[in-house]
Amino acid sequence: MYLYFTKRNYLHGMDEKLMSKKKPAYPITEQLSKYLTVHSRNIKIPIFYDDLLRFQGAVEIFDKNGKDTLWVSTYFAEHERAEIELSLKRMYTILHADGGDSILPFLSIDAIDFCTFGNSKPFRVKVRNVLNDNYLYLYIKKADASRIYGLELEHLLSPNHITFLVHRDTLIEEHISGIPGDIFLAEELDQCSVQAKNAIAKEFVKFNERSFVRLLGDMRSYNYVMVLTHDFDRIQYRIRAIDFDQQSFEGNPKVYMPQFLKENNKLVEMTLATLREESINQYKNEERSLLAKRASSEHKRLSALIDCMRHDVISFPGKVEMLKMGLFDLTGDINFKNSSNMGDILKSALDFIVRNYKNVNPYIIK
Repeated sequence: MYLYFTKRNYLHGMDEKLMSKKKPAYPITEQLSKYLTVHSRNIKIPIFYDDLLRFQGAVEIFDKNGKDTLWVSTYFAEHERAEIELSLKRMYTILHADGGDSILPFLSIDAIDFCTFGNSKPFRVKVRNVLNDNYLYLYIKKADASRIYGLELEHLLSPNHITFLVHRDTLIEEHISGIPGDIFLAEELDQCSVQAKNAIAKEFVKFNERSFVRLLGDMRSYNYVMVLTHDFDRIQYRIRAIDFDQQSFEGNPKVYMPQFLKENNKLVEMTLATLREESINQYKNEERSLLAKRASSEHKRLSALIDCMRHDVISFPGKVEMLKMGLFDLTGDINFKNSSNMGDILKSALDFIVRNYKNVNPYIIK
């Protein structure tokens, strides 16, 4: 899919209200559940999302500047607390270890926080190793088929591996470390060197392209993190999505391109000031090639996942019609026009990328 990454296209539509106010949660179908079982995502767990909703009260959590974080720290009745904490420790061992009980005495549940904002209303659990004070977070959420498709597609098509587990209507996710995008843009971007800004601009172009091709929407600055890795002579930057609720839901193609979301304006303007159009096109081509390679190497598993999507309902008919015609107008590919649902549209998008990669690359053995 080709959409020019230019100043004209960036600035047109950035302040439009592109997304629905509320996205419904979609249940996990039997076919998707079987897919998750085959790939060890579906597993018995000792605690469910609804169990944590029994908290007795909560205290607001503020950041270092006194701003409300929209998270609250919960507390439970004394007779339930011990059982809930033991179940959460077991959940940690299932997610990060072999599920055994040998490490349970060395784990402590320091906090169980609840988020009052967003679709998934997650619980954030802080698990600490009492021997060395190292800690990790895990998240427990109400399962939503859209989010599960988004997580699995991120695992298969991005440079990032995702660990998550599902059982019935409960979803457990690992914490994705990084600097929240909105905080990075507000507090750190201006302090970056010219070389760092070049690297960040390159990563934003690639992230924009990857989100668009795999139809991951709503990548506003607070829905991704910036991951910094120290190389021997520089810092490498990677943008990682942390919110997958808007996978293949909206009808407007712009929703799937972070460049059009006003929360990313600062990053957009820096990219346009930093990179020439030739460089932008180069990085877009690089990301499309990487996506094509990943889609080809994971063909069997990806096909099974998309087949689940093609037999599922994860959006409204009007949004499906709008998206398929919008992508048809952009690409001229008749497969978009012939799509019946979001699974068909995603398959058409990935087929389009793979087909163009193989047709253009003279070194592919056909």
